[in-house]
Amino acid sequence: MSVQDLARRPIEIVTELPGPRAREMIGHARSFLSPSLIHVYPLMVKRAAGCMVEDADGNVFLDCQAGVATCSTGHCHPAVAAAVRAQAETLIHICGTDFHYPGYGELCERLARLAPGDDGWQTFLTNSGTEGVEAAIKLARYYTGRSQLIAFRGGFHGRSLGALSLTASKTKYRQGFGPLLPGVHQSHFAHCSDCPIGQAYPACDIACITEGIERDLFAHTVPPDEVAAIIVEPVQGEGGYVVPPPEFLRRLRAICDKHEILLVFDEVQSGMGRTGAMFAAEHFGVAPDVIVLAKGLASGFPLGAMMARREFMTWPSGSHGSTCGGNPVCIAAALTTLDLLENGLCDNATRVGAHLEERLTRGLAEIPIVREVRGLGLMIGVELNAPAQAEAVADLCYRRGLLVLGCGKRAIRLSPPLVITKEQADSAADLFIAACAEVAVTP
Repeated sequence: MSVQDLARRPIEIVTELPGPRAREMIGHARSFLSPSLIHVYPLMVKRAAGCMVEDADGNVFLDCQAGVATCSTGHCHPAVAAAVRAQAETLIHICGTDFHYPGYGELCERLARLAPGDDGWQTFLTNSGTEGVEAAIKLARYYTGRSQLIAFRGGFHGRSLGALSLTASKTKYRQGFGPLLPGVHQSHFAHCSDCPIGQAYPACDIACITEGIERDLFAHTVPPDEVAAIIVEPVQGEGGYVVPPPEFLRRLRAICDKHEILLVFDEVQSGMGRTGAMFAAEHFGVAPDVIVLAKGLASGFPLGAMMARREFMTWPSGSHGSTCGGNPVCIAAALTTLDLLENGLCDNATRVGAHLEERLTRGLAEIPIVREVRGLGLMIGVELNAPAQAEAVADLCYRRGLLVLGCGKRAIRLSPPLVITKEQADSAADLFIAACAEVAVTP
């Protein structure tokens, strides 16, 4: 059976989980692995295609996490695999910092055409979203001559030192690694169904901005004329798949315009068609000054991008670089990924995402442990009443052949590949609803 035949198979669990081969392989590998790796499930993946994953024991799972929202075009998309194969036979590496080669400029040009707003964009390619965030920090400080940064509670921007200083989704990411980058200030994200300052939307008038930034940070902690950038996820990912009201991002844009602060959108998880639009920013009618991309940009190959409007790209030659960022093979994957996104997959994310969210909303409405279903496109979060309930639901889904991931304090994210069909979405919804119902009656 070819790997692409796997894409058409249904869920099939044929052994206990993990199966004997998976237990053996995991047990052998464990002593050689960094203990920092989480491994949320004892899953030993053998191969994958489309939205289906097969483990070492022949169990077949429906993947609704896509390698943490990374396999945008599905696992092993034939067109992506062909592009990678062809590029690997021509040029694998030469270093985009020091040399020119086909593909690098083409990808940057295409991203510039797709980016929100009318201004010209220039792009620095990286290996990951975390590296893109680090580049954005450096560029913002260089351009503005300022040192201070504002980020948001619940935000996740990576685990290297600068990105970690912005990250505030879980304390475990920071524990034991201080002191972190100085000059980073955290404010409140607009999580309106669980307001961090106890207000009610829309009567609050976006108090997380007026109270959190203008009357708190700017009045007591940091003067606005020392702030280089405000960094925010338009839709929070690790923090719970939280969709803010459009006014939140519009107010941030207004604050940045007023005080000549750069507005940076971290679209590492929300970009590249995940929400049904190429960039999540498009849903809110807000154009940032800097955008960070990765994950779905190259369908699972390690590639990120830090894009900035041309007027802000003032750093000189040699001030920033990357040995492998913009690798030719990864660029080949990205160019084909963009073709697929523009020619149907963004639309599929909108259409199937709306169907899946509606199925979940309707099916979970009477289950008492469920607080909220929210999302955009195929970036859907389900918030439960307690962390233990979310963990139990996710584990039960795994046992029955559905792969999902937790996020936030007590939420579960559903972020399948953008190739998911309506029928597969129905299967995912049925399994997820049944798992929630079972956990709800478990003592």
